[in-house]
Amino acid sequence: MSRHQDSRRTGKTAVRALLLAAVTLPVVLFNASGAHAAELHSKPRADWDAIARCESGGNWHANTGNGHYGGLQFTQSSWRAAGGRRYARRADLATKQQQIRTARRLASMQGMGAWTCARRR
Repeated sequence: MSRHQDSRRTGKTAVRALLLAAVTLPVVLFNASGAHAAELHSKPRADWDAIARCESGGNWHANTGNGHYGGLQFTQSSWRAAGGRRYARRADLATKQQQIRTARRLASMQGMGAWTCARRR
């Protein structure tokens, strides 16, 4: 192999390495940044069992006829908006874990204000 071909191969390798660094470095820096870590740790974890005890007496299948359903007392519009219909027609027909997953989505959309009991905590 001539020196010219060898330098061209080295140049291509260097370009590939630079492209790889340009693509991966921002991802690594974002994931390791203090801002990202602070954002993850600043959001308190909701105690969904405590909220359910307060909202429905801990009955994850509550349907008392008041227009609120399940352990976390979803309205139909909130259940639908947060994607709960993928699990069940109403929250009281879904499992506890499905209700919690839907509650997390709802909380990310509108905050914890959807639950009277969460506002008191």
